[in-house]
Amino acid sequence: MAGSTPPPVQGNAPAPLNATDPRRLGNYQIVGRLGQGGMGTVFLGRGADGVAVAIKVIKPELAAAPEFRSRFRREAESARRVRRFTTAAVLDADPDGPSPYLVTEYVEGPTLSKMVARRGPMRPADLEQLALSVATALSAIHAAGIVHRDLTPANVLLSPVGPKVIDFGLARDFEGSGEFSRTTKHAIGTPGYMAPEQILDSPVTSAADVFAWGAITVFAATGRPPFGEGRIEALLYRILYEPANITGVPAELAGLVDAALRKEPERRPTAEALRMALMSGTSLPADPGSAAQPTPPEGRGGKDGGRRWSSPRSLARAWTGVAES
Repeated sequence: MAGSTPPPVQGNAPAPLNATDPRRLGNYQIVGRLGQGGMGTVFLGRGADGVAVAIKVIKPELAAAPEFRSRFRREAESARRVRRFTTAAVLDADPDGPSPYLVTEYVEGPTLSKMVARRGPMRPADLEQLALSVATALSAIHAAGIVHRDLTPANVLLSPVGPKVIDFGLARDFEGSGEFSRTTKHAIGTPGYMAPEQILDSPVTSAADVFAWGAITVFAATGRPPFGEGRIEALLYRILYEPANITGVPAELAGLVDAALRKEPERRPTAEALRMALMSGTSLPADPGSAAQPTPPEGRGGKDGGRRWSSPRSLARAWTGVAES
């Protein structure tokens, strides 16, 4: 009926466990599956007090590497210090057991990707709340010395109390240079939301998360990612060399989004600067690189030096594991 309230979008309900899934990890009972990704499987669990939690169990091939466990231990400790304003709080971790795992607050509600797929672009007021909440979450994550590295619409949950960022604090950049990070199986980031420096295998800082903030804000505002869709190598090429399409982003946010999606990481604002601008409704400070000729992203170092790829296909050949068929 016209004008009626649309039904609620189903949240992150668990799927049944597989025969090989654990039934218990430490003090936690495992009751269902929430999802699976490049780092491992996420389960719904319950603690001794009966409170629901999300438990990410690391893949065996990663757990077999002592260097990974060392990184995982350090980052899990850092993640537990992140303020809980707009993140899924990290509650516990076991980096030393046969199946390393990370325990976080269980957040009820659909992901941003699911909500936009079902309902379309967000209304301006909801979009502004999302932009502010995610910028606040990133500011808290960065203050703890962590870089998320894979912020996407699938890692933002729309809880009853507002958007919450999940899946931070894992050692995604383990062997960040070399074949581990340059294959689609273990890609450090999600195509369409990766910053240029991630594609170029250059050092990844908190500026990569700011780039992703801009990308997911475009997605929430328009229903499409800022660099379109299609083959992986085409997406990566557009991120490196073409401007983001921010058509449809409200004027109040367009300037911030445009600044966040700058190719050069040093020209992007910090997450805290975004948060302050969103809170106050003021403009960002002047672009530090506006008076100088921007450095092409392909010349910023990394394995490919100053090389510019002539086409998406040549970029695909440079990226081990990206199919060209």
